[in-house]
Amino acid sequence: MLHQLAFKFDGKTFEAKHDAVRLGAQLQSVRLLMSDGRWRTLDEIGEALGFPTASISARLRDLRKARFGSHTVDRRARGDRGRGLFEYRVTSGGK
Repeated sequence: MLHQLAFKFDGKTFEAKHDAVRLGAQLQSVRLLMSDGRWRTLDEIGEALGFPTASISARLRDLRKARFGSHTVDRRARGDRGRGLFEYRVTSGGK
C-alpha cells in the first residue's frame, strides 16, 4: 500500500502546501479502484471517484513511476480506434 509520506510529486506548477495531500489522495484512490485489473475509460474512473479526467490521466502516469510502485498500466482502444477512446487497467506493481 502506498503511504502518503512516501509520495514525492514534482513539476513546474507543483506546490507541496497546496497540492501534496490532494494528489496523494487521488493517487491512492485511483490505485485502489484500479487494483481489480478491470478495464476502464478515464470517464468511468472519474465517475467512480469524482476526479477530473486530466487528474486521473496524470495519476495513471504516476503509477508507472518507480517512486509510486512501478505499476503496469495497460492502454487499449475501446471500440473503433478512430474514435480515440481508450481504456486502462493496472495489472501489477513492483516491476
